[in-house]
Amino acid sequence: MNPELLLLHALPLDGSMWAAQLDLLPGATYAPTLYGFGDRVEDWAAEALKLPTGNKVIAVGCSVGGSCALEVAALAPERVAALVLIGTKAARRLDSGLHVTYATRLQEMGLSAAWHEWWKPAFARTTSAAIIAEAESIVMRQPLDDVLRGVEAFHTRRSRGDTLSTFSGPVHVVTGADDVLPGLATISKQAGIAQNGCLHVVPDCGHYVPMERPEALNSIIRQLINQIAL
Repeated sequence: MNPELLLLHALPLDGSMWAAQLDLLPGATYAPTLYGFGDRVEDWAAEALKLPTGNKVIAVGCSVGGSCALEVAALAPERVAALVLIGTKAARRLDSGLHVTYATRLQEMGLSAAWHEWWKPAFARTTSAAIIAEAESIVMRQPLDDVLRGVEAFHTRRSRGDTLSTFSGPVHVVTGADDVLPGLATISKQAGIAQNGCLHVVPDCGHYVPMERPEALNSIIRQLINQIAL
């Protein structure tokens, strides 16, 4: 059975954020847009798992996509060979009303204002204007209701420290050196929690590593593909 890549996107983007990774495993790479899969990360994971067919899945997730990757591993550990978690926190602060606060604020602000206030600053200052403009174009073609669904999913996700600590396969934890969401100190702890964890800090990069520094991420994924294929 050959490896397959399951690429799980960040908020407020969609599956097209993985354009630079789609050729790593031609014919065996899946980059779904998750919002239509439901209101919970568990729903996203269950639907995303229907795309690959084998038991050598490399689940790669950025931000809430990383939370979805952990959920995929929790649902089907026998099918997931490795995890790549980018800017992802396994633990979640319990606050039952937080998602309502953010959803209300997003509705009041609108998507464009939220992009400029919440998400654009998560890119590194050194990231090219062209990459940031491409990300903005992706964001602005999302229906507001879909992004609201994503906010709901993010703020109601389960804590998955248990999955991170018990998953037996390789776990590559990736962060941009300039990422403040959630930051290097928090991300470093994720690699330490994993049984087989490895930390990668990408210089001159913010939260959205697949778009900002695709060559660095692709090198990590290629090594994993070769390892899993053996």
